[in-house]
Amino acid sequence: MISPQAIVEPGAKLGQNVEVYPFAYIQSGTEVGDNCIIYPQASILSGTKIGKNNRIFQNAVIGAMPQSMFNFKPGTPVRVTIGDNNIIRENCVIAGGYETPEGTSLGNDNSLMDHAHLCHDVHIKNRCVIGINNILCSRVEVDSGTILSNSVVCLVDVRVGRYALVQSGCRMQKDVPPYIVLGGNPAAYKGVNATILKQTGTSDRILRHIGNAYRLVYMGNFSLEDAILQIKDQVPQGEEIDYITSFIGNAKNGIVRQM
Repeated sequence: MISPQAIVEPGAKLGQNVEVYPFAYIQSGTEVGDNCIIYPQASILSGTKIGKNNRIFQNAVIGAMPQSMFNFKPGTPVRVTIGDNNIIRENCVIAGGYETPEGTSLGNDNSLMDHAHLCHDVHIKNRCVIGINNILCSRVEVDSGTILSNSVVCLVDVRVGRYALVQSGCRMQKDVPPYIVLGGNPAAYKGVNATILKQTGTSDRILRHIGNAYRLVYMGNFSLEDAILQIKDQVPQGEEIDYITSFIGNAKNGIVRQM
């Protein structure tokens, strides 16, 4: 169902069973997959490719011009790549990316709550929750299963690891390691995200290993390099521990260290 009061420009590609409500705008050069719902006043701009079963609510803008004051030149093509089964709530803004082939990207089964803002070349993987009034600055990377609560700010180039929980009001300019709870202002380590990890089937034994690894990072008075060596020496290795050491080892700007 495409409302006669919606604007769908020639050159826009719509899949099967797409619903477009009155006053929505879909620009030429976009692709919208099967079974998507585009609610009133939502705008989908050129360079956007959207998968199946997505819902885009009122006043959301997908593929907006990047708000880069120095590097982006108007007229440069931008891209947004969105997977399947995402919910993008009211007044969200997803800026187009121009520094990577996929541009700004959103994987599958994510929920963006109202007024979330993704700047250019942000990459969010799968099953994440991006809360109300969140701002993710350019080139932020969010791994799968992460929850960013309300009014969280991730500054440029921050990475957030898998199954992290960032509590409301946090502002990060360094990387957030996987599997932890981050809270307060300034943001600080609050423990392992055990509640969510148990829901994913993580065993108590693995949770103890994760906890032991982070005790070395946050209470061991080691440099990050030495903490990685201590983890490899003292904590039984496995997928989760390997991911922790790899993530920390690749933290170019460091990680949030406060206790």
